[in-house]
Amino acid sequence: MKQTLLIAALLAAVLSGSVLSGSLLAADSGANTADESAASVAEKNYFDRAGELVIHALSMIGVKYKWGGTDPEGGLDCSGLVGRVFNEVTGLVLPRDSRSMSKVGTSVEKTELKPGDLVFFNTLRRPFSHVGIYIGNDRFVHSPRRGREVEVSELRDGYWKKRFNGARRLLP
Repeated sequence: MKQTLLIAALLAAVLSGSVLSGSLLAADSGANTADESAASVAEKNYFDRAGELVIHALSMIGVKYKWGGTDPEGGLDCSGLVGRVFNEVTGLVLPRDSRSMSKVGTSVEKTELKPGDLVFFNTLRRPFSHVGIYIGNDRFVHSPRRGREVEVSELRDGYWKKRFNGARRLLP
């Protein structure tokens, strides 16, 4: 539990820094048109919502994996984790399986990932058979497999790098 709180606090600080940096950049650029101000507000709102998603996902670290699981008390599978986090933070009701989730939202290039994006992998010799929530710095939260718990992994890790299928953005 202490590890989860520490990770959540550190990530919140990082995300707050991102929001602050974005706000300072907009102020320094002399943004004074309505469109530029609206874009700045939209960016701040995006990072606020993404930050909530990331912190909530991180709070699930340590929850055991359970195939078909949708409840932290009984265990979560990968799509159960993602669906639960998005529903509790944004109110979105996502499809129940990772393949169906891969059709929701907007496709995102790996180089354009932002916190809160969904990342998909081919782990069962089927495209989009695994899903996680990108948290920044090439990391994602996911519920990996039977016998494991919700954890943070790195996209650059050989296993995940080789199996990456794509990403989707659900936040506006």
